[in-house]
Amino acid sequence: MTGPAAGLPPDVAEALDVLLGTEDAVHRALRLQVPHLRATGRCSCGCGTTDFDLDAEAVAAAPLPAGTVVAAEAQLYDAAEHCIGEILAFTQNGRLAWLELCSWSDTPLTLPDALRMLRP
Repeated sequence: MTGPAAGLPPDVAEALDVLLGTEDAVHRALRLQVPHLRATGRCSCGCGTTDFDLDAEAVAAAPLPAGTVVAAEAQLYDAAEHCIGEILAFTQNGRLAWLELCSWSDTPLTLPDALRMLRP
């Protein structure tokens, strides 16, 4: 990421930094949006799923198809190397819209827990 994401909780900013870490043209365009994001809501279960509001006049849309698209994702692995969930960054019409943490087990996960479960 190029600068602080003042409108985002630190765990959300870190997750976006990890998910958008490639030099892919789409990820570069989405990283430019991060400083202009504001968190507008988080899941009440504590998982870290977060909705965004983007100042659309401050930055261009990423080169993605219209509609809702998963623009970045990372799978989560437990100590036994079983895939137990994933973190996804969704866009709507090329603009970051929300971050979602999905767990495929009964064990609740927080975003900081999930970030530790990513494969290096």
